[in-house]
Amino acid sequence: MFSTIALDTQVLKQGLCTGCGACQGMCPYWDSVDGRTVWYFDCERRDGRCQRFCPRMPTDLDALRKKFFDTEAILPEIGPFRGLYLTRAAEGAVREKAQHGGTMTALVELALKEGFIDAAALTRSRGGLSPEGVLASSPEEIRACSGSSFQIPPTLAALNRALKENRYHSIGVVGTPCKTLAVYKMMADPLPENDNHAGNIGMVFGLFCGWGLDWDGLAELTARHADAARVSHMDIPPSKYHSLDLREDGKTVSVNLDEVLPLVRSGCRYCTDMTAEFADLSVGGARSADGWDVDKGWNQVIVRTEKGQKLLDLAREKGVLEFKETPETGLEKLKGASLGKKRTGIRNLRELTGDPENLGYLNPCKGLFQDIT
Repeated sequence: MFSTIALDTQVLKQGLCTGCGACQGMCPYWDSVDGRTVWYFDCERRDGRCQRFCPRMPTDLDALRKKFFDTEAILPEIGPFRGLYLTRAAEGAVREKAQHGGTMTALVELALKEGFIDAAALTRSRGGLSPEGVLASSPEEIRACSGSSFQIPPTLAALNRALKENRYHSIGVVGTPCKTLAVYKMMADPLPENDNHAGNIGMVFGLFCGWGLDWDGLAELTARHADAARVSHMDIPPSKYHSLDLREDGKTVSVNLDEVLPLVRSGCRYCTDMTAEFADLSVGGARSADGWDVDKGWNQVIVRTEKGQKLLDLAREKGVLEFKETPETGLEKLKGASLGKKRTGIRNLRELTGDPENLGYLNPCKGLFQDIT
């Protein structure tokens, strides 16, 4: 297997680290400082959880899919698929504080109330700057994590600490694609002699993600355009707007995306997953013919597992979510956008390795990407 040095040379020094926190919260050797993963000391272990769980160490994605999902219901562009829905939280107070329609907050809160989970590892966005990973065990704590941030915090460090404590036995996890992949690696390949209690992970909620941004760079960018202390939300509208929107005291300040793109984290350039394919449910902003003024108040939800379907059906039954008809072209547009990210990630990986046949950390499953150019 690999050593801690391999994680440093194959992930950190290659610019592949996503800052997910999968290597943290277990021992004092790994930490995060302002969104940057820090390696303090080498470890004598030749095999450890930090290497096994890192989403940018080599992973056989096909084998992982077969272990957890119905292989008869997998779409090449977006992964395991049982249905696509347009939803929003029925409660106005949830929608008001949400990034879009508040679907994720409503679903996680419902999962807690109905016993699907007994706690949740979440990101508290703090208006979009200096977010942190937290463990929430009450509806109030879940609602305090509404909103999103384009700085990617090491949320999985909070999960690892909770698993190590072994207090909760059905923990939900909300995360971007790199984080949810790491969670499935935890569940699939624990170390028996050093149990991380991954059996205590109860449900995984994925977030659509295009990329994350450099912590210092985003803070400086925000300060140039707004009072950072008064910014309550950040968002990226559809591509035709070419902007990052900051909501300051209820008003929107639009920043040209040309200022933002140079801040994209290096590790995000090599990602091939837009919709968090390893999850029970995946949630993102809606896209429809109704236009952005309507869409920004709604979410699109991909159901991937039976457990995910049960929770969504319960949300409908109890009136926790509102539903509207999914456009006929909705799935095809989503597949197209996801395929675009896969192509970009593969192209960047080939440039990184200098070999068209070498997809780096994707090599164990490069057959999944052989038709993507």
